[in-house]
Amino acid sequence: MDNLASARSNTVDDVLRRSASRFGERTALRFEERVWSFVELDRAVDAVAAHLLSLGLEPGSRVASYGLNSDLYVVGFLACSRAGLVHVPINSGLVARELDYLLRQSGSSAVLVDPAMRDRLTDVEHVPSLVVPLRGDDSLLQVALAGAADPKTPQVFSGSSDDTVVQLLYTSGTTSAPKGAVMTHRALVSEYLSCVTALDFAEDDEALHVMPLYHSAQMHVFVLPGLMVGSSSTIVEKPDPTDILRRLSDDEHRSFFAAPTLWVALANHPDFDERGLGQLRKAYYGASIMPVPVLQRLQAKAPELGFYNCFGQSEIGPLATVLRPDEHEARPDSAGRPVLFVEARVVDTDGNDVPPGEQGEIVYRSPQLCDGYWDKPEESAAAFVDGWFHSGDLVRRDAAGYVFVVDRIKDVINTGGVLVASREIEDALYTHPAVAEVAVVGVPDEKWGEAVTAYVVSKEHVTSDALVDHARSQLAAFKVPKRIEFVDDLPRNASGKILKRQLRQPRQ
Repeated sequence: MDNLASARSNTVDDVLRRSASRFGERTALRFEERVWSFVELDRAVDAVAAHLLSLGLEPGSRVASYGLNSDLYVVGFLACSRAGLVHVPINSGLVARELDYLLRQSGSSAVLVDPAMRDRLTDVEHVPSLVVPLRGDDSLLQVALAGAADPKTPQVFSGSSDDTVVQLLYTSGTTSAPKGAVMTHRALVSEYLSCVTALDFAEDDEALHVMPLYHSAQMHVFVLPGLMVGSSSTIVEKPDPTDILRRLSDDEHRSFFAAPTLWVALANHPDFDERGLGQLRKAYYGASIMPVPVLQRLQAKAPELGFYNCFGQSEIGPLATVLRPDEHEARPDSAGRPVLFVEARVVDTDGNDVPPGEQGEIVYRSPQLCDGYWDKPEESAAAFVDGWFHSGDLVRRDAAGYVFVVDRIKDVINTGGVLVASREIEDALYTHPAVAEVAVVGVPDEKWGEAVTAYVVSKEHVTSDALVDHARSQLAAFKVPKRIEFVDDLPRNASGKILKRQLRQPRQ
């Protein structure tokens, strides 16, 4: 890197380097018994970056990361960034065929893996020749600890610029095979600034992180922007509602993000009434649609708590719009307005803007956007049309610019020739006291084309007829479920998104 480029560097890992110079020995990260100051974390990232390059990896090489939440998962991502490598986070729940697809499609030269998950690679055909343990003996953890303790740990400068690729961020694959969104340093750092301004991040947040770090929301909306402003972060390996309520009650966390499915579990937990939400002041939700009745129960329990609805998708870093606490009362079902670096329109199928109140696809223009999809030129061309990214989300926007999510376009149900949004039906069913969780899909049907079908997890005994009657009292007749299926749980990926494509499949 020449002197001018080095002086102007603005990469993802520069976020940490600047924070280390500003905040020094302040606690940056906690995981189990380990505590890292900003300076220690920065040294650890230098040490791990140098180690990865010493293993023969070259700038631009893809490095898969396959592990549970830990401090080393964060260090691994930042070290790849600092070394000029392309980080490929992989869903920790994937095995066999799905895992093989991502390793092969990304062309990963190495995989960082938790030792407890290494056996899962045995039956995978396209395992990289370089397998590096994240934790345990002879692992990146040992390299990181040694580097953090040595004030003379050499700094690493890869020569990356802000348009260098830093991550392949795979979509969740809830409707089709995952696609790798090509994220540059510019895209992610821009997104971090949008998060800081829209979500009111501050040095004293004491954030609790429990959602998967391989998912863009937890890593890029909360962990990295938190490091940017100097707040302390506690990382938990797996989300457990009992443990979360204990931590919120006892450890004085002030900031917490969870997918709506986890908020539902917390609101329904037997400890919720006793423990409450502790010293929490900022409550964030997103990654999928929050049922309005659940949000209202949470607000009633903690009236002083500020709720933020975060909406977007992997391809935009992922934050696109935010509904702030002071905006919830008037529009509790809204996803808010675009954040700092996002411009949005709502268009019809011909790309024309629709009037306020009418439904259309939300499209974006932003420096946060990906550079297309990895090795998928046709999909990239289809997503970027006339200078705008087409999201696949069906929304409406009011005259004040607030976005209301109707559905994923692929989740809209065509029943008897009439289009129905599954979310509206789900919200109606959530108001029944016996419903813990519900997902509504269109199931192929000879008469209706698609029959509105509700999959329900119940809290207490309730009949199908009772739920149908309840829905009929709130919905037009054509929206009322034709079928109610009771299930023990709903299929979802590890980030909490319900896998509706599985529900649509014929039942055995």
